[in-house]
Formats: sequence, structure tokens, C-alpha cells
Amino acid sequence: MTSPPLTRRTAINPLPWILSDGGYRLDRAVLDEAMTALSAIGFTHFTIELPPEMSPADYGTLLADHSLAAAPGYFCAPFHERERHHEAVEAIKRHAQAHLELGVDSAFIAADLLPERMARPAVGTGHDADRTLVVSEGLAAAAEAAAAEGVRYGLHPHVGTAVEIEQEVRTVLDSTAGSALWFGPDTGHLRWAGAVPEKLVADYADRVLNVHLKDVDAEAADTARQRREDYLTATGHSKVWMEPGRGAIDFDAVLAALPDTFDGWYVIEVDVPNIGTPAQSSAASLAFLRQHPHFTATAGGAE
Repeated sequence: MTSPPLTRRTAINPLPWILSDGGYRLDRAVLDEAMTALSAIGFTHFTIELPPEMSPADYGTLLADHSLAAAPGYFCAPFHERERHHEAVEAIKRHAQAHLELGVDSAFIAADLLPERMARPAVGTGHDADRTLVVSEGLAAAAEAAAAEGVRYGLHPHVGTAVEIEQEVRTVLDSTAGSALWFGPDTGHLRWAGAVPEKLVADYADRVLNVHLKDVDAEAADTARQRREDYLTATGHSKVWMEPGRGAIDFDAVLAALPDTFDGWYVIEVDVPNIGTPAQSSAASLAFLRQHPHFTATAGGAE
């Protein structure tokens, strides 16, 4: 039986290959391996994860060699340090230009990981209201600079960063209302940090740019919190992350919270596979998309 075609803009982030064995490796060989597997599975779009040694043109050629096209990537910077905001602004201009060269006009933006929050994740360790406002200023400045280049960026709340818990997410979005900063929710990061993803999506529906689809094993998250596990242990050993449709996220509610006019990207992002190999995990994620009417109905933006 032929699988129904996807009628929304969908893509996948190759993090299961990049983060394999608990490390971080981003080079041409890893990308080639991931692209080969994901193209064979049936994905058509692949996020922009550009190694320092590769030009956008080379990256585009590699994608084309695997019958893939580019999708929104991810930018982060130490926005909690006001003195480094100018550095972040210059960096995001380069990031935006690379996206434009690859035919993509939107991306996700986040604050850098913080050691103290990586050590005790998802509980708002060391919450500082003043720091959150500094982060907001930096994110807005970077988003404005990128918008001037022609690329929109959406706030990506991320466990382990200065924008982790719901209070921080709302502070950033509220304090930057009217700026060029959009919202790029990640369902998994929001849920692990205690938020209800569909509630935040509904409350800021007019600012949602793109969405990362990730699920959470609620029992594993609770256990990791009780054991005071650090981020890498919680995600690697305890397997907090799950493929969409297998965990605690109410995706029907999340998707229903988006406006009917939403035509942004849905990006699968399961950093550490919960089932099987990276390829098996990715195949399960694609099966979720193909089985869900939101992604196969004739209404909405065509992929």
C-alpha cells in the first residue's frame, strides 16, 4: 500500500548521527551517512547543519546528491552576556546568509547552554529575571539583524539554556512583542521543563514560525528529576526523548492550537533515539507524520 503524500512542509534534523556515542561530530562524512539513510527512509528535506569547513554551495550539492533539499536550521549564542550581543548579531548575519544561499528564509534561535542548567536540567536552576531580560534584548537584536538580511528567526526554548522554563519563555516573548523575533516551539523541550506545549502555542499562535516535533517519556523525565540526573544522563541513559506520537505530548492539541493559516515547517528532532538505531527512530517519526491526518490532508501548504 502506498503511503499518503505529506501535504505540509516537513523535515528532519540529523542529530541522532551527529550526537552518536554521547559526543558531537559534525562533518561531511557524518552528513553523508545521515543523508543516505534519511533519503532512503523517505524524507525529502534536511535541516541546515553546516560544518565549519563546508560552504553553503557544497552543502547544497551534498543535499542534491541525496535527492534532498534544505530546511530551517538552528542558531545559538551567549545571549545571557550583554557584552557579546554584538558578536551574536554579526554571527547571525552569516547564518542567515547561508540559509538564503540554500533557499531557506526561516530558522530557529536559542540561547547557549549553561553549565549549571546542564547539571540540573528542566527545573529552572538559578532563575534570574534580570538575566532573562538581557537574553531577550540579545535575541531581539539578533532577530532584527537577520530579518534585515531576509531571514526570520523563531525563539526555540531549550532545556539547559537561559530560556528553559515557561516563565522565561513568556518573559522573552512578551518583552519582545513587536520585534522581529518569532516563536519556534520545541514540543519536547517545553514539556520536559514543565510547560504545556499546546497552551504556549495557543497563547502565541500569531508568532509561531516553525515547530520542532519531539516527544517526551514522562516517566523517564520524572525519574531523571528525582535522581537529579544531568542533561546528558537524562537524555542518553534515561532516554527522556521519544519519537513523536510515542510519549506524553498531545500532538492533536498542539496542532489544533496553530492557526488555520499556519504554513511554517514541522521539523522532526529526536536528539537521541528512544527506539533502535538512528534510522529506525527516524523511520518511526516519519510513520507518525504519514499516519496523522494533519500532515496528509489536502488542506495546508504543500511540501
